[in-house]
This record gives sequence, structure tokens and C-alpha cells, in this order.
Amino acid sequence: MRYEKLKSVVLTVLVLFSILLTWNLWTYQPHYETMESSNYVQEVTLSEKQEVQKIIQPDRMLFHLKGGHYGTNNPGELEKFIKELSKWTFTDVKEYTAKVPNIKSLMVGAGNAEVDFSGEVPIELYRSVLNIEARKVPSFTFDRIIINVGNLEKEYGIVYFVSTKSHKVYMGHISLANASQFYHDFVKNADQYPRYFAFDTPDKQIFLPDQETKMTTYKYLPVTLNSEEFKDALFSDPSFVQKSIVKQGEEYTNGSSKMTVNYASSMLFYVNPTAEDHYVDNPYDLVKRSIDFVNEHGGWTDDFHFVSQNVKNSSVIFRLYSMNGYPVFNDTGLSEINEVWGQNEINKYVRPNISLDLPLTSEMQLVKMPSGHDALKILLTKKNFRPELLEDIVLGYRMERDADENRLIVLEPSWFYRYDNIWGQITTDDLGGQAHGLE
Repeated sequence: MRYEKLKSVVLTVLVLFSILLTWNLWTYQPHYETMESSNYVQEVTLSEKQEVQKIIQPDRMLFHLKGGHYGTNNPGELEKFIKELSKWTFTDVKEYTAKVPNIKSLMVGAGNAEVDFSGEVPIELYRSVLNIEARKVPSFTFDRIIINVGNLEKEYGIVYFVSTKSHKVYMGHISLANASQFYHDFVKNADQYPRYFAFDTPDKQIFLPDQETKMTTYKYLPVTLNSEEFKDALFSDPSFVQKSIVKQGEEYTNGSSKMTVNYASSMLFYVNPTAEDHYVDNPYDLVKRSIDFVNEHGGWTDDFHFVSQNVKNSSVIFRLYSMNGYPVFNDTGLSEINEVWGQNEINKYVRPNISLDLPLTSEMQLVKMPSGHDALKILLTKKNFRPELLEDIVLGYRMERDADENRLIVLEPSWFYRYDNIWGQITTDDLGGQAHGLE
């Protein structure tokens, strides 16, 4: 009898212990230290991120007044204009091509102000700058904005977005108050700007400065950018990347992608051959993705502007601009950021591995550049030159190493022209006589 009682007590204790263990398992909450989310791609910032209006900037403004043409590429004036533009409200934006018998005449109409961009800008992307009052805006690109203030007696102002490449025109309205303010701030005294003249080609007009232009020659002691920071930014898992010292510089690879830094040319090349082709099929996605990519690692180490996009090749180019608002050219691509996109990631990224920072003030020299008449004369007398293939002529800078001090970078003023999709230079030896091709 005692044995049976003992068994009952032991069984009861075991049951109670089992219940206690079960309860603890159900209610137990282990204390773990909070883990930071691990992301292989480190936060790398070589320079500040930039907004769209900083990267997509106009090259100049032209004013067509009383049969004359006046213009400026002054960065301060252009920035002032973009701030004014961003305050406007655009309405009724729609295609207007069929109603324009002659695009050239539309652009140079009396009282028109013309804003020129280097590349075809997707309107969807530029909506971050413009206040367009519409849920849905037609998809188009433009390289000219024409503001008509020739007739302020209407109830509204008219703005045209023109593509000189596709020959399409889109029109929108702004308030009469905006148009009147623009006239007062910019157009009314535009004849104080340098005078321009027009050179006619079969499908466009090229405007050139009528007189000599004063420009400054610059010299810089460049700053070499940190290759390790680019490695951390471009490779998905930097810990698997191996570094090698090669003949011309450094090489980084993870077995598939490769980044090469060339000391002699100061260029960085990143190639990801595993990226599949033909991801983007529209200009908006291509340009936006390209700007976002550079912003992710703060790659705007100098004043780079968007200058071209090619959906067929999935490529975008950003060009260096001087502090006084002129484009900078170089034979080896040292003045450009070039991106080529694959299906979901960057396929090729080519850019300078230096930053110009501040110019050496003691080395700055003021020079007078010949007029547009002189530059045009040289081109028109070239053997086998076909005016219909001439796309643009601009003042700019040639970027090269200093002949006496290789450490220094020189920006030398010169005339440049785009002919059959290729940029070339007119040399300064009596305006050159001979033109050098640029890639």
C-alpha cells in the first residue's frame, strides 16, 4: 500500500515538472543583442549627391529681339533662370508638331527666349524641376525650351519644348504674370548680352558669338581619388575583391567584374561582363538610372553635366564644365563620365580618377578667342566639308597635361565643333588651319 502511494506521489511530481517545463518553453523569450542589417555594399560617398537640376543644366540662353540675337552662358545667369523657371506652373502640355510649318522660324521668332541643352532631356525626369499641372504628361525628349513673350496681350504665356533631333514640338501654357515677370527680369535688357549671329544648315540654325570672347586659361594640381572607395562602391561584396599592382596602375577583381585604375591616364575603368544586355528601352529610365548610380557613391567629384543619351546602346555621357560655364574636352575621355547599362546593373563605367578642385590663381591667364565668323570660315574652307553634317560649334576648353610640369592639368580655350556625331577641335595656330578629331 505504501508502495502504491509512493508511486502516485512520484508520478504527480513528474507531471507537475513536465507542465512547468512546457510552460517555460512556451513563454521563454531569449535576449539577443540587436544586429545591424548587413549589407555587402558599403555606404561610400566621394562627394555630395546632386539634384537633377544641377546635373541637367542648359548650356546657354539666347534672346531673339528685333532682328538681333543675344546670348549668355554665364552660370550665375543660367542658375537664376532655372530658379525662375521652377516657380512657374505649366498647363495643357501637348504635342504641337503638326501645327508648326517651320521649326527654325518658331525658335527665332521675335521676342522669343531660347534655352539650349546639350542632350535630349526626358520630360519625365525634368518634371522634378518644372511644375507641370497634369496627372499624365506625354512622353517626349527636348533639347530646347522656347519662351514666347512677343505678345503679352494674351491671357497666358506660351512655352515650347523642341527636339532638334526628332523635329518634334510640344507646347504648354504659363500664367501671364509669369511671362511678364520673365520679360522684365531677362528679356527687356537682353541686348546687354554678347551679340550672336546665325549660321543656317538644312535643318537648324547654329548661333555663334559675333565678336571676340574673353576666356581664362586655367591650371590645376589635381587630387587623386581613393581607389579603395570606388572598390567598395562598385563591387557587391568588397571582401571578395582581390587587388593587384599592374604595370600601369592597380587592378581589382572578384573573378567576374574588374576595375582598373590607370596612373598614366588618370582614368578608372569598371567592367561587369555578367550584366545582361538591353535593359532600358526609354530615355527616362536610362538617364535617371545613370544619375542615381553616380549619386549612390557621390561620384560628382567635379562639375559634370548631362550631355547625351543613347537608348540603342544603353549609354549616357556626362561632361566636365569649367567654372565659367564652358564644356571641357579631352582625347582620352578624362573630362567625361561614361556609363553603359546591362539588364539590371551597370555594364561599363569609365571616368576620371582625379578631381580638379581649385585652379592655381597665379597661373590664370586671360585670352581673347576669335569670333564665330573666324571659326566658321576655317570649317567651311576645309576640303570635303559638308555643311549639312555640321551639328554645332562651341567655345570650350581642351584638357591636357602641362607640357612643362606633368603633374598639372591645363584647361586651354579653343573652338570645338560637332560634325557627323563626332566632336573635333579647331586649333589655335592661326585658328588652326587643321582640325583635330576628338573621341
